[in-house]
Amino acid sequence: MSSNRPYLLRAIYDWISDNDLTPYVLVDAGFAGVKVPPQVVKNGQVVLNLATRAVANLDLGNEWISFQARFSGVSQAIQIPVRAVLALYAQENGQGMMFPAEEEGGDTPPSAPEPDDTPPAADDAGSDKPKRSAPHLRVVK
Repeated sequence: MSSNRPYLLRAIYDWISDNDLTPYVLVDAGFAGVKVPPQVVKNGQVVLNLATRAVANLDLGNEWISFQARFSGVSQAIQIPVRAVLALYAQENGQGMMFPAEEEGGDTPPSAPEPDDTPPAADDAGSDKPKRSAPHLRVVK
């Protein structure tokens, strides 16, 4: 089954834009394939403005987000794997959606091998979150 992440990203983007708010995306800049100017990366993450007035040729695809944006007056091509997106939210009020950090296909982060010998537990999940600096959210069904 395909990931629901790209569909949710497009829906949240449309909802934010339809309400005349500014969509911001939080990206794991260390994720393989992320192409952003290095000067905008802070603490391994980057926040980008996706408003139509700030970007050109925005493509919210199933595998990649791509667009043109200006940084210090220079137009640059930005490419972000959908799996590298950590959040999409409205800049004005913070409403939007957080996404869990995903493992990269070929690279295994140092924290991944540790839980191999034991089944996942609540304390294992909690130990990953502080390392990622992600807010603690729960899915409510």
